[in-house]
Amino acid sequence: MSVGHSGTLDPKVTGCLITCINNATRLVKAQQSAGKEYVAVVKLHQHVDKVKQVEKALLSLTGPVFQRPPLISAVKKELRVRTIYESKLLDYDEKRDMGIFWVSCEAGTYVRTLCVHIGYILGVGAHMQELRRVRSGALKEDETMVTMHDIKDAQWHYEKFGNENYLRRVIMPLEILLVQHPRIVVKDTSVNAICYGAQLMLPGVLRYESGIEVGREVVLMTTKGEAIAIAIASMTTSTIATCDHGIVARTKRVILERDVYERKWKLGPFAKKKEGLKAAGKLDKFGRVTDSTPEAWKLLFGEPDQATSVQAVADKLGVKKEAPAAAVAAAAPKASKKAPVESESEEAEEEKPKKKDEKKKDKEAKKEKKDKKDKKEKKAKKAKKEDSESD
Repeated sequence: MSVGHSGTLDPKVTGCLITCINNATRLVKAQQSAGKEYVAVVKLHQHVDKVKQVEKALLSLTGPVFQRPPLISAVKKELRVRTIYESKLLDYDEKRDMGIFWVSCEAGTYVRTLCVHIGYILGVGAHMQELRRVRSGALKEDETMVTMHDIKDAQWHYEKFGNENYLRRVIMPLEILLVQHPRIVVKDTSVNAICYGAQLMLPGVLRYESGIEVGREVVLMTTKGEAIAIAIASMTTSTIATCDHGIVARTKRVILERDVYERKWKLGPFAKKKEGLKAAGKLDKFGRVTDSTPEAWKLLFGEPDQATSVQAVADKLGVKKEAPAAAVAAAAPKASKKAPVESESEEAEEEKPKKKDEKKKDKEAKKEKKDKKDKKEKKAKKAKKEDSESD
């Protein structure tokens, strides 16, 4: 079992520390680069006339700031730039010259150094008294946070009674670290290919979230909710909705183990068409475009980075009703399936008026029979009356 920590906590620091085990260690680097939030206690070395001065000094340190790591740190002591996204003075004690402030910052920011800089700006000197990390990446101080005592108790309870409910409470699925990422649901047939390092292509997309932008980090997941990989989006949501071919996302970090799902690549209609073109010498042995490659194939697959659709290729080639040459293999089975359905619907439409006519004729024939019967009965009654009167 492998264990990894997403960041570390320096002396006099408490709060969130993400600990990853097994496959979750693959997410450590992503969580280390995620933003963090702290609540710190700063001690000024001399008295300050107004609290507003402390607030102003804190706000002046928002945005990119120069920092050199303090002596009590595990990194190289060189000047670097870190970004302070937001900061707020929560409370200030004028008697003891101590303040509490909250800060949201980039990973690798030293709040200890930030406190020293506040002292420099005020001209009185300052140092960090205490620090608590209230958020690390996707996790914060809520029901997801547990102590080492909780883990020990849960392990004891499992060993003693065989009940794993408490263990499941303290050790959570790795997907909890990815809930803030936009999601793309991948077809089961494409999962194993991505696990082997393939990029996600449009035919492999089942569902997707709105608001996806090019260059944004997304999570690829199965229909069961398992995280497959972290990827960088190559298309926006609107492009995914309007195109048929192209790279949707480039795999950055694979999370799921290989061969959990079956191998399904090289079995689709386009893959079979590709093998046929390679055998005919119209593609090279690596499947790349050559001079003899059909124009439709070039337009569809010549540039995988460029999103396109079968309809757009058909329009370029001047084909209106039929699919382009490269898509015949894919379209043929669909057409053969749809054709009888269409013919059946046409036949059904033709049969409807025929049935109506037949029903009308039946009604008319029944009416005629009824009229004849009534006439006969009337004649019979008249005849009887005449006979009785003659008697």
